[in-house]
Amino acid sequence: MNHHHDLHPAAPNAPIGVFDSGLGGLSVLRHARARLPDEDFLYVADSGHAPYGERSADWIRERCLELGGFLIGHGAKALLIACNTATAAAAATLRERWPQLPVIGMEPAVKPAAAATRSGTVGVLATTGTLASARFAALLDTFGRDVHVVTRSGSGLVEAVERGELDTPVTRALVESHVAPLIAEGADVIVLGCTHYPFLRPLIEQVAGPAVGVIDTGDSVARQLVRKLDAAGLRRSGHAGGERFWSSAPPAAAREVLGRLWHDDARIEALGI
Repeated sequence: MNHHHDLHPAAPNAPIGVFDSGLGGLSVLRHARARLPDEDFLYVADSGHAPYGERSADWIRERCLELGGFLIGHGAKALLIACNTATAAAAATLRERWPQLPVIGMEPAVKPAAAATRSGTVGVLATTGTLASARFAALLDTFGRDVHVVTRSGSGLVEAVERGELDTPVTRALVESHVAPLIAEGADVIVLGCTHYPFLRPLIEQVAGPAVGVIDTGDSVARQLVRKLDAAGLRRSGHAGGERFWSSAPPAAAREVLGRLWHDDARIEALGI
C-alpha cells in the first residue's frame, strides 16, 4: 500500500480545500463560491484553536501542515489558506511540502489602500500575528512607502465573530475601541487584515463613517484562486458545486454559528485532528 497519496496529480473534478483558524474564512469562501459555482469546496474551521493571532509561528506552521494534510487526504486539488495569520506563517511551508498543488493565501490589501487614500494615511486592522510577520513588513516596505500606515491589532474581534456576535453592544464597543484610534490618526481607508473582520463590516462602516473606505481582500483572493486553477488546468465545469464543513470546536456551537454565517441548513462535522 502506497501512502504517498498526496503526490498524485490532481484532477479537475477534485474539490478545493479551504481552511482558517475558525469561521472567518467563510467570508472568503463566499467570494470563491460566487466566482466558482461548479466547484466542490471542503472547509476546515480550526475554531477549537482560534484565534491564531496570539500563537507562535512554529505552532501555526505545524498546525497548517496537519490541516493541509487532512484536506489533501480528502482529495483536495488546491489549498486556499483563508486566514491572514496562517498565510504569513505557513504559506511558504505548504508550497514547499506540496509543490504540485496550487496554494493560495491572503494578504492585507496595503497596495489598493495606498492607491485609494486621499489623506495619505491608511489604517490596517489585523491580528498581532499578521502585524508582527516579516511578510507584512515586506508588504509595507513595497506598497506603504508613500503613505502613512497606522496599524491596530483587533484583539477580541475574532472571538466575537466565532461566537456569532456580529451586532451586540459589546461587539460594537470593541469595534469602536479599535477603529476610533485609526480615524484619530487621519486614516481615510481601513484595510480588513483578517478574514473574520468582513462579518463586522457593517459595524466598522457605521463607526468609521461615510468618509472612510473599507477594503476587504476576499474577492481579489477568489480571483487569484480562479487564475491558479486555470493555469493548472484544474477548473471544474458543468457541475453544481457543494460544500462540506469540519470544525474543531464543539459541534453544537459550530453548527449554530455556521448557520448564522453561511446558511441555516449547513451541516458541520467534527474535525478529528
